[in-house]
Amino acid sequence: MNPIQLIAKKRDAGELSAEEIAFLIDGHVHGRIPDYQMAALLIAMFVRGLTDAETAALTDSMLRSGVTLTWPETCLPRVDKHSTGGIGDKVSLPLAPLLACCDVCVPMLSGRGLGPTGGTLDKLESIAGFRTDLSLDEIHRLTEQVGCVITGTTPELVPADRQLYALRDVTATVPSVPLITASIMSKKLAEGLNALVLDVKFGRGAFMKSRTIARELAAGMVAVGQRMGVATTALLTDMNQPLGRMAGNAVEIEESLDCLRGGGPSDLRELVLELAEDVLVNAKVAATRTAARAKLLRELDSGRALERFERMVVAQCGRLDAPRPIAPAHDLCGERSGIVESIDTESLGWVIIDLGGGRRQLTDAIDHSVGLEMLVRIGDKVQSGQPLVRVFAPPTKFEEVAARVRVAITIGDEPTDTPLLIVERLG
Repeated sequence: MNPIQLIAKKRDAGELSAEEIAFLIDGHVHGRIPDYQMAALLIAMFVRGLTDAETAALTDSMLRSGVTLTWPETCLPRVDKHSTGGIGDKVSLPLAPLLACCDVCVPMLSGRGLGPTGGTLDKLESIAGFRTDLSLDEIHRLTEQVGCVITGTTPELVPADRQLYALRDVTATVPSVPLITASIMSKKLAEGLNALVLDVKFGRGAFMKSRTIARELAAGMVAVGQRMGVATTALLTDMNQPLGRMAGNAVEIEESLDCLRGGGPSDLRELVLELAEDVLVNAKVAATRTAARAKLLRELDSGRALERFERMVVAQCGRLDAPRPIAPAHDLCGERSGIVESIDTESLGWVIIDLGGGRRQLTDAIDHSVGLEMLVRIGDKVQSGQPLVRVFAPPTKFEEVAARVRVAITIGDEPTDTPLLIVERLG
């Protein structure tokens, strides 16, 4: 095959076969197709789009570029969840150990934060000693021993994704829905899963700002997962305000522990349970959502899910009883009475970054002690002088961001409906 001819074929709106896509991906991974030709292909894919068959073939080729996790026949069903990211999205932390209590195992591969949405690995690293760099052998062993791990990807898994993402980043092709689909699904399918649930967020604090685009992405990922033999469903969830009360790193660990104790904010608890229900039904561990919910509630409210989280932390060298420093708290009060009309959630994410709690580029260091606590929600009535947000930061940094936090909360006079957390289920 001639790579230039294949790139021209896609540029001219032709459809590439699975064999042609495999030739291109394999050639790039092994250095036979240079970056400039692959960049041209990505631009053609971005402009022309991909059919469902092309998206599935691209996902499969990326998946096969490296090793995949394989499991013995005696292993429990493998399940996982993926979120497209949002402010305060700590769902993975209580979800993985909760599922591990329910006759499934969870080899969860997660990422770091970049931009306004936080990263699961950064949050876990606020636990002293916690390792997020497990080897393939450790992932296998600890998943079978403990029932769950949460760790970063290894170099052996889906190397094509790392190479392609680096090119997408410098060719302005990151927002392509088919390319996002292939990137996410190749990494999740590399875990050797039986069932997968996707939390696709939309709104001011999400990567996908509109529900329409979020639904397109969710539908594409569900189609690819099902096409490749993994029972896959997706929830569309609202990210026009932070999830839960806490946003940051150490503060989100504390809120996750509250959830695992049977408490925590109601929206966090509900989303954890809804996603977990999908997984248990998809994996055929529970016959109905009602049966799944009953089992999940028993494990969550009994403290057994918390015990499983503690086992996972110990297995990954973490010390949950070690102090987790949290910066001094400063309450930011409203200047008028009224009703919380909207929250500029993305701006709050950038505030956390500027406090040191996130990254603008991958080499940035993280201050795990800083963060925000939301004291109001959309639709709440507030009085002048009432605290709206608690900012955890050194005093000088608080003074730098206080005005930005205040203007991120819009207070009006008309009644405002509280947004639905889960707006649609697909698959």
